[in-house]
Amino acid sequence: MSERLETPELETRGPETSQRQMPDSRMLYGFWYRALPSGQVTRNRLHQAMLLETPLVIGRDRRGKPFALRDACPHRGMPLSCGRFDGQNLECSYHGWKFDAHSGQCQLIPSLTSDQPLKVDRIYAGSYPCEENDDYVWVFIPEPPPPGAGFTKAVEPAFPTPRVPTFDGKYEIAHLTADLPCSVDHGIIGLMDPAHGPFVHQAWWWRSRHSIHEKQKNFEPIPMGFRMSAHTPSSNSAPYKLLRLYADADSITTTIDFVLPNLRLETIRAGKYWFSSLTTVTPITRSHCRIDVVACWNIFRWVPFGPALLKFVFAKFVEQDRQTMENQSEGLKHNPHLMLIDDADRPAKWYFQLKAAYLDAGRTGGEMKHPMAGPVTLKWRS
Repeated sequence: MSERLETPELETRGPETSQRQMPDSRMLYGFWYRALPSGQVTRNRLHQAMLLETPLVIGRDRRGKPFALRDACPHRGMPLSCGRFDGQNLECSYHGWKFDAHSGQCQLIPSLTSDQPLKVDRIYAGSYPCEENDDYVWVFIPEPPPPGAGFTKAVEPAFPTPRVPTFDGKYEIAHLTADLPCSVDHGIIGLMDPAHGPFVHQAWWWRSRHSIHEKQKNFEPIPMGFRMSAHTPSSNSAPYKLLRLYADADSITTTIDFVLPNLRLETIRAGKYWFSSLTTVTPITRSHCRIDVVACWNIFRWVPFGPALLKFVFAKFVEQDRQTMENQSEGLKHNPHLMLIDDADRPAKWYFQLKAAYLDAGRTGGEMKHPMAGPVTLKWRS
């Protein structure tokens, strides 16, 4: 079959061999993003963070509830993280303007005299909805206002923060994080790539490239994303063989979802035992992103060193992916285009199409058109 090259905006309904694609690195606003691990956000301190090229100052009030403000005073642009915080109001270090930590509403301008009529309560520092769950502080990043427009009250998100799926009240939880020197697009399609495992994640206790064989998986559309339907895990993975013995389960199933803007949810069920994770790739700038993984499980809870072993394996995987992204970034400096093939790269194509559909719907005010018309079966070797 001859090679067919296509523009990024098009995808045919018939057979394909390859597709040229160049990530645009555009960032998606109107979603919750992980900002910082909960343990890093301590009381009586102000913490800096960057999400979607938006500088933030994050802290906790007297009750321990987190807050997030744009890290720039609306007066003269001084970073608010340089100021003082009394547990309720944040004071700018330059002229002493005070702002409510949660609403961003101005409380005081010390330089005003009693006969000056400026209505202080109409002035806002940029504030962002902020929630905490699964050992992370999440911040909702809306569409930025036009340049010079200033800020008002924060928008209220129409949906809650994502959560790691759990299936009973007793489980272990752990998180890992790693910076990636690449755009969010490269981070995400690396996250959903089914063919890199035998080459990137080689280890005697996992698998080797000699175990590569043909696989077939079913996918289905879900709101804002797609799902790899429940399936039996790969037979060439040693940990799954161990799990089958430990769980004494007739069947083990894995389900993997990808949901815009950056969520990968994986659930493994083996009788009464389960493992679930929520992985996100968060854009920091257009050329820098961060991968955060939170996992919950009740597998191996009673086995000595079981949780520690799972954490070790997870950390090894994340570090291998980080090193791969670091190496790839060198090549991308010179040839940023991608050649995506079927079927192994079809999930990456769906991601680009979902992202484009979301942005198009935002521009036109119309309904987002899902790129998948229905269930699809894909094959690859890994």
